[in-house]
Amino acid sequence: MKKNSMLLGLLVTFFGVTTANSQILGDKAIGAVQKGVKGFTFSDAEAAALSKEAVAQMDKDNPVAGAKDPYTLRLNRIFGKHKNENGLVLNYKVYAVKDVNAFATADGSVRVFQGLMDVMDDNQLLAVIGHEIGHVANHDSRDAVKAAYKKEALIDAAASQSGKVATFSESQLGKIGNAMIDSKHSRKQETEADDFSYDFMKRNKYDVNAVESAFNILAKMSEGTEASFLDKMMSSHPDSKDRAEKAKKRAEKDGLYKAYVQKPIVNKAVKTTKKTTKKKK
Repeated sequence: MKKNSMLLGLLVTFFGVTTANSQILGDKAIGAVQKGVKGFTFSDAEAAALSKEAVAQMDKDNPVAGAKDPYTLRLNRIFGKHKNENGLVLNYKVYAVKDVNAFATADGSVRVFQGLMDVMDDNQLLAVIGHEIGHVANHDSRDAVKAAYKKEALIDAAASQSGKVATFSESQLGKIGNAMIDSKHSRKQETEADDFSYDFMKRNKYDVNAVESAFNILAKMSEGTEASFLDKMMSSHPDSKDRAEKAKKRAEKDGLYKAYVQKPIVNKAVKTTKKTTKKKK
């Protein structure tokens, strides 16, 4: 996959940028949807239920690494103990695709793309996952699925009036899933998710300097990207270098700062040798 395509995947999840592949409604359709959903409430439970359905559909539409796949084994090793985080019951899988991406949804589903695992070490991955969990903990993901619900014009008048979430076809769930991933978070939401990531690393005694390092990777990857795309991204979201600097300052304030050196990235099964004992005759 081309570098720009890989970069776009991670920028979508880490910066909340909306991709060109998102379905955009016409003005008339948007007006109709706004009339239908005006005042529509969306609880955490409803957001979680719809997110769960949408992710299940995405799991069908994308190649999911098997239980014995080296990438799955690696994710289990570094993230397996985090089945519950900040009151969230988490489930996680690896998408066996080359895109550099990861996302978490309102139901606690965490999906990490193979391409991301190819460019980040264990601590850096944990920093990115912590950021995504932050969006769920801060209710950004609930707001994202609500926005996706409205955006795709999949709500009908009866559902909006009764306050009940409608039942969707597989293609509609796929659209909602894509819209959730493509949702655009605000600068404030991104900053709060960054802070959650740092706190997650510190609380679990991981190397907090990996947060700065992850942002520096993004900054380096963005070199050579079309200026128009970067200008659009930076107009509403914090610059990756600024975010790296903020993480560095927090580490310095905590007396934990040390220049981070990326560890070896091992995306293959680790062989174990069993000790054998000779039986006495």
